[in-house]
Amino acid sequence: MKICGIICEFNPFHNGHEYILKEARKLSGCDAVVCIMSGNFTQRGDICIVEKHTRAKHAVLGGADCVIELPVAFSVSPAEIFASGAVKILSSIPELDTLAFGCESGNERDFLSAAELLTNESEDFKTYLRNKLDEGESYIKSYAFAFEKIGGKAELLSKPNNTLGVEYTKAVLRTGKSIKLLPVKRLGADYNDGTVKQNFSSASAIRMNLTSPLIKDNVPPFTYNDLYDFTAEQAKYEDCLKLILSRTSAEDLTKVYGCNDGLENTLKTLQTLPFKEIVSEATSKRFTSSRIKRILCANFLNLYQADCKKFLSSDLYISPLAVKRESADKVLSALAKSPYPVLTCGSDERKLSEAAVQCKKQDDFAYLQWQQITNINAVNKIVIV
Repeated sequence: MKICGIICEFNPFHNGHEYILKEARKLSGCDAVVCIMSGNFTQRGDICIVEKHTRAKHAVLGGADCVIELPVAFSVSPAEIFASGAVKILSSIPELDTLAFGCESGNERDFLSAAELLTNESEDFKTYLRNKLDEGESYIKSYAFAFEKIGGKAELLSKPNNTLGVEYTKAVLRTGKSIKLLPVKRLGADYNDGTVKQNFSSASAIRMNLTSPLIKDNVPPFTYNDLYDFTAEQAKYEDCLKLILSRTSAEDLTKVYGCNDGLENTLKTLQTLPFKEIVSEATSKRFTSSRIKRILCANFLNLYQADCKKFLSSDLYISPLAVKRESADKVLSALAKSPYPVLTCGSDERKLSEAAVQCKKQDDFAYLQWQQITNINAVNKIVIV
């Protein structure tokens, strides 16, 4: 069996995601599409507006054969760690042939060239980056500038999906395995575009306009039927992040990925402000709003850099969330060839390493927090679609 892997969040699953799944299957010539998806919290520090098993079901209805969970230690981490954790688990499946991902521009060669330049950052790169930062430029623009100065295409790093694509490629190269790369050009709105379009709006726009009648044309019917006004839950989540921030010392905040260089003190100084003001006041050219929200989310979920590094160097697990009925036997058999245990029932957790047990406990804790915030008591078991 040839498997095409896709790393995703699907918060929520929309028309653009359905397009990428279908294109990935067609262009890769694979026998099955296996997605690895964030659970109930995302890389930008957001709480998911639809429960993870339901989103996994949407993905299967939209073209995937199986969806497995990306451990929360990786899903609420900087792009490099997000990508490394996802590729670590996917690449443990011997029959993984291709990694597909949505992008704004570029082909396989472009992403390979960029990854090769950036995997071992040269002294010249570091100097260009540091000098640009010292001039007061943002980290994102400084990074793109330094990349261009050492021979890269700066436009490749100017869009968020492209940036993730480069991180996926770097992670694939680090595995040393022969995994093909399949960039799929996105349709419609940009990743951060908050405007609702006719058919292909971004997930951000959909989340911001859940009560708009225009949403119905931007998501498949099976997704639309599971959407609802998430305003109250979002407010409750933000209150939780504020509360835990108030209970965390500046020293303990530095245990979270990316909370350094005085940012910990800034957050503590701002802790009594309304949540959105905390984020806006802490945001700067150096620290993006996504980074601020991710740090606050990781702090809320007790996700620490030291644990994440340990998980990246340890044997972990494959945790299926949903699988297509017609291909279940073949796909689950393919997953079982991984050296990592496939968690299809409670007894499978007895096979986990010490580090994997700790990682899984973090997933379970995150799931419990999502249930507490949303008051949805979902059944935590594999969905057969």
